[in-house]
Amino acid sequence: MVNYLLKKSYQLKDLKEIEFKDLWGDNGVFTTMWIFGSPPRILFFKDHINNLIKSTKAYSIIKSSIRSDILKVIEENLDNKIKYNHLLRVALNKNTLSISFRKRIKPKLNFNLKLVNLKRQKPEFKNLKYKEILKHLSKLDNSKSDIGLCSNKKIFETGTSNILFVKDKKIFSPINKFYKGITYKFFKSKIKKIIKKDILINSLNEFDEIILIGSGKGIASVKTINQINWKRKEFKIYNQLLKHYNSAINNCPKYK
Repeated sequence: MVNYLLKKSYQLKDLKEIEFKDLWGDNGVFTTMWIFGSPPRILFFKDHINNLIKSTKAYSIIKSSIRSDILKVIEENLDNKIKYNHLLRVALNKNTLSISFRKRIKPKLNFNLKLVNLKRQKPEFKNLKYKEILKHLSKLDNSKSDIGLCSNKKIFETGTSNILFVKDKKIFSPINKFYKGITYKFFKSKIKKIIKKDILINSLNEFDEIILIGSGKGIASVKTINQINWKRKEFKIYNQLLKHYNSAINNCPKYK
């Protein structure tokens, strides 16, 4: 069960507050951002909002003031007295705009990945068709477990994150059919080369490191995949990426 600091919904047409709806399963889009500190800072805020606005068009969520409406709702619900370490989620369908804050769970170093035969609908967008994923995630301790989304004997992403694979200090990523998140794009801009290739489940034991990246986790190193007896061999690339991530945190501006 999700423990919310705040959750509100609004009619999109006039921003009148209505009963909260999480909108999971609806035909719409969302973004999740890490908000931290007091006064608050939101990591990669502009990128998240720009990507969300771009996605609304693909789902025919049309309103000329949609950007200013989203910013207004966020602004109204921020409290400078709170020291945040939360995930700020903004979700939209054609009729509703929902916002929520929930506690951010820091991933542990003994992190396990569980492989499941499941893939997201239209993974090129951060859409709300997540009910099957959430069903799997609800059975796990999300501080130390995630699900690897697999299809046709390949792994593409996790239930909450993008995924990078390391072999001989080279970094690999699936070719396509996964959502390229804001944190993924950040690391892509910092890494000299990410090699695109199909990541076959039966090849996972070739990799020295498996790294999860996303707004919720930030960056996490997978320790085990019990189903295939995979175990982490080192931390070298994880530590390099962590330095880039910590630099982004330190340089993140205050909200407003």
